[in-house]
Amino acid sequence: PPIFPQPQIHLRTTMPNSQTLAITLHLSVAAAFSPPSAQHAFVRQRTVLSVASSSPPIITSLADKNNDDAWWRDFQLNDPSLAPSVFDDFPILSTRLDSDGKISPDGAKRLVYLDSAATSQKPTAVTDALTRYYECANSNVHRGAHALSREATEQYEAARDKVASFVNAQSRNEIVFTSGATEAINLVASSLSHTCGKAPSNARELYLQEGDEIVITEAEHHSNIVPWQMAAERTGAVLKYVPACSVTGAFDLEAFRELIGPKTKFVSTQHVSNVLGNINPIESIVKIVRSRAAPGAKVMLDACQSVPHMSVDVQALGVDFVAASGHKMCGPTGIGFLWGKESALNSMAPYQGGGEMIDDVYMDHSTYAQAPARFEAGTPPIAQAIGLGAAVDYLGKIGMDRIHDYEVELAHYLRRRLGDVEGVTVLGPPLGQDRAALCAFVCEVVHPSDLSTFLDVEGVAIRAGHHCCQPLHRALGYSHSARASLYFYNTKEDVDDFIKVLEDTLKFFASLGGDGGEENEAESGDIDAFVPIF
Repeated sequence: PPIFPQPQIHLRTTMPNSQTLAITLHLSVAAAFSPPSAQHAFVRQRTVLSVASSSPPIITSLADKNNDDAWWRDFQLNDPSLAPSVFDDFPILSTRLDSDGKISPDGAKRLVYLDSAATSQKPTAVTDALTRYYECANSNVHRGAHALSREATEQYEAARDKVASFVNAQSRNEIVFTSGATEAINLVASSLSHTCGKAPSNARELYLQEGDEIVITEAEHHSNIVPWQMAAERTGAVLKYVPACSVTGAFDLEAFRELIGPKTKFVSTQHVSNVLGNINPIESIVKIVRSRAAPGAKVMLDACQSVPHMSVDVQALGVDFVAASGHKMCGPTGIGFLWGKESALNSMAPYQGGGEMIDDVYMDHSTYAQAPARFEAGTPPIAQAIGLGAAVDYLGKIGMDRIHDYEVELAHYLRRRLGDVEGVTVLGPPLGQDRAALCAFVCEVVHPSDLSTFLDVEGVAIRAGHHCCQPLHRALGYSHSARASLYFYNTKEDVDDFIKVLEDTLKFFASLGGDGGEENEAESGDIDAFVPIF
């Protein structure tokens, strides 16, 4: 797909006898709505009203709308006290913005943060834990007998215990700290493919070889696609994928069943889609793998969008590996974890070599420690792990069931309100079906990136782009989408303010008409006369 520049809006007025106003959007609207085969033909489009007629019909009707356009005014959450009770724990949520959308202490606009699927905000409980570590316990772990090293080690390993308890791991040794979920997935993919398809010297070691089959889905985040492409290239394994439903993107169990066979050695899928918000049927997926795949086949779960938002019991899920990121669950950036069954972890080759991960080192060979140390070479992210432990404590005090129940209701409210907005197509499950607390959507009159720029000026933070899911967007017939995502600190008022600004922005773009299209510009021949606003 073409690489689009940052949003640039250009105004041009013609001579007085023509009285016309032209607007140029350098981010291609047509490319956002065209089928994949046509995407490469558009580099920029001069009108915001051009929508490809072949765009797929995503369901946007609301079963419970009842023709009451003002239903939302009387809507009340069952647990309206949750978000206000934690508001003061997140100082950044008090951010003010001026009329230009810039951060200003005296700004008239409040921040409406609807981008928690990209990263959550951090409570003071987490930031204070980081500060305390650096001010009172900063030292390397596992390597010193002095008081600071003992204290740092105790806090670091306590964080492992907290994460293990949080996901109900059978043993603390099943928690491997990583830089994030991306590294966790790469760790497993690299370990299984490090022999490049050749049988390892250790007969008990897990590995992939030529002809083995890896199964993923078309809806995956790039972090759960690219590592497996690389593993397949190294080993000669065959990478297969479950096509996304062209209407809702939902997981196709029948297509998945047909792909799983005696050559299937590894399956990796997301728990919750970061674009569509649908929750995959993990229990059914695991049953199919256990009954149809090769003996000993492994299942990995990308749980980045589930662990922060609901109770996740890794033992009950029945999978072999789970990857999650800390920064999406109120923890610091630069930290995540891999959960793996202890027997599986100890049957895998190390991911990196260095200190900490060894048992004995000789000049002609080395032996390796058991998990989790085997996969934590070098100085680990000590402060970040401690911060993640503090985040787990914080979420635990609120209660994951309470968080989940609150978000389910708020997500339904967001979905329904978006469905009421004329010209908006919401991706993912239709109203009434389970979805996570996020909604990706496209608009008829404006490219997602331009939309997010206008909303940002009004203090509303959403995300626009392909959300690291290009194959999924292509399957749905779009190149980009906008996404609003919620967390337990969001309120009904946040959604209402977002919808108000969205509606106003769409009315503005719709009012422009098509007078600024390529035809008028070609007639004037004066491209240089455009003056950029942004």
